Amino acid sequence: MSNETQKPAAKPDGNSIGAMRSWIIIAAAVALFFTFYKTNPGEPAVHELTQTEFYKALDEGKIVEPIVRFLDRDEGVTYLTGEMETDEVDKDGKPIADKDGNPVRVKYRVPLVPGENENLMEDLFTRQLQVKVKERRSPLSPLVMNILFFGGMMFLFYWFFYRKMGGDGGVFGFGKSRAKLLDGKAEKAKVTFADVAGVDEAKEEVQEIVAFLREPAAFRKLGGRIPKGVLLVGPPGTGKTLLAKAIAGEAQVPFFAISGSDFEEMFVGVGASRMRDMFAEAKKKAPCIIFIDEIDSIGMKRTGAGALGGNRYNEQTLNTMLVEMDGFSPNEGVIVIAATNRPDTLDAALLRPGRFDRQVMIDLPTLKGREEILALHGKKIKFGPDADLSRIARGTPGFSGADLANLLNEAALMAVRKKLEAVDMETLEEARDKVLWGRERKSAGYSQKDREITAWHESGHAILQLLAKNADPLHKVTIIPRGRALGVTMSLPERDILNRTKSHFLDELVICCGGRIAEKMFTGEISTGAAQDIAMATEIARKMVCTYGMSEKFGFQAFNEPSPYASIEAMPPAFSEETSRAIDAEVAKLVSDAYAKAEKAISENKEKVELLAKTLLERETMDGRDVAKLVGLEQEEPPQDGEQTGGEESK
Repeated sequence: MSNETQKPAAKPDGNSIGAMRSWIIIAAAVALFFTFYKTNPGEPAVHELTQTEFYKALDEGKIVEPIVRFLDRDEGVTYLTGEMETDEVDKDGKPIADKDGNPVRVKYRVPLVPGENENLMEDLFTRQLQVKVKERRSPLSPLVMNILFFGGMMFLFYWFFYRKMGGDGGVFGFGKSRAKLLDGKAEKAKVTFADVAGVDEAKEEVQEIVAFLREPAAFRKLGGRIPKGVLLVGPPGTGKTLLAKAIAGEAQVPFFAISGSDFEEMFVGVGASRMRDMFAEAKKKAPCIIFIDEIDSIGMKRTGAGALGGNRYNEQTLNTMLVEMDGFSPNEGVIVIAATNRPDTLDAALLRPGRFDRQVMIDLPTLKGREEILALHGKKIKFGPDADLSRIARGTPGFSGADLANLLNEAALMAVRKKLEAVDMETLEEARDKVLWGRERKSAGYSQKDREITAWHESGHAILQLLAKNADPLHKVTIIPRGRALGVTMSLPERDILNRTKSHFLDELVICCGGRIAEKMFTGEISTGAAQDIAMATEIARKMVCTYGMSEKFGFQAFNEPSPYASIEAMPPAFSEETSRAIDAEVAKLVSDAYAKAEKAISENKEKVELLAKTLLERETMDGRDVAKLVGLEQEEPPQDGEQTGGEESK
């Protein structure tokens, strides 16, 4: 399934927010500057002189020329200001001088007494000292400075408390909805059913919703009522969110998108308030769609008062949602679409008719669906003439739409690194193997002895894989480290599997034992390389006994073991200790029988194992078909397109 996302509404980026903060800081600094400084604080200190001291300095020639003097008005007093030579001395008693040896000059000011200014000015003109008269006032009046100061403080308060502390609504808007409104009519952001592949049944099921949103009058005329809520259920990556966007795009109605976690907040009642506000906004835009992703975060089953592990605050949000969807207030024209991969955790009141009336299953895509998804995502990729997307689709059972999109993206990146003109089949298969088993670690250095042990180990697995009649076909064998393994024997089902049989699991148990047996038979030692095989064999055998009822001793019974995280008081054992010992014995018998069968098969095909191991040491990686041809165990050809239906059941 395509997983293209609709571009959300534009938000201010980090640069614009940072620039705004810078301007706020500058404005605050300017306001504080004009509040506390009325004169330039960077100017040197001004010496206050009386008129007598001024005449004395004038007679001593300390008033220098040329000089610019002007009148300075400060709080109603006029001053005569200028520069004069100072008679200050340093610590040695010498007059302080500048770097050129001239006496240091300082600023002075002399208050002018009204009525005596004429005599002082005449004396200055007599001494041929020119005086330039210029009145300098305080830069800003106290009223203007106070306005700037308090305005800056209010702006800072607004920014930090109203805008930042609580999102768009600040401390006054904690309860406002955080749902993003997307315009379903915007062509550049429009998603339609053509952008969704691999879920044909789900698209057919939601066609009624689209028809109602386009022509609601036709339904009301006949008394029909469209479902108020649709729950999209499926594994992660199957395209639940994309399908909801496609519904809005096809219906061309407003689309409110929000996550269940957006209702959670540290303050009591905020989630419920946001839920009410979201429905209130949606009713104004009706007909419209509300999409709640991961609804299980707020819709989990209520545990009751005093129950251990209950969350009263989330339950308030859930109760509000129940009332808004089907309460006293009418909720016409607002359809709620929710998505979850955990429907078993949802509260029963949320799933009843009148709220989420309909559940739409979106399962992993089938072979046909995978081909459609690969074709949809492959429109933007340039493929080589040998690229076969249908073969990739057959080799990717269990892949979701997101997995397939990631596979094609990995293939494109690999092609760029290889400097190819197009993505060829080899690159596609390499990308698939990387997604499934991890990237090859060719640079991992290990000794020749380790390489030989790995070759024997993987040869044992591969030969048993070819001999097994009910196991998946052999895909590839490599002794190049991939992921956390030193070597890998890969098998892939060539068709979608609805059911796994007991014969399949028994063959899988035999194959798991092949690596350890080949190591011991050809090297005389056993290594830690079989740790994963042992764990897998034990898990398969235990599921056969406890879950699938495939044990001859226990038959048609299931034994669900308690969770290791649950306390003994909270969850008592589902069966007795005697039964538990019998289960362990049955599991051990299945594994030991498979080990004996594998040991016999390896002994009978010893030459084939040896030939494959030597070839792997030379070639390091071999395709499954090449291995079968090498040892004379030809595999059946993969089924043709269209022979497979259904989806693979998870083991």
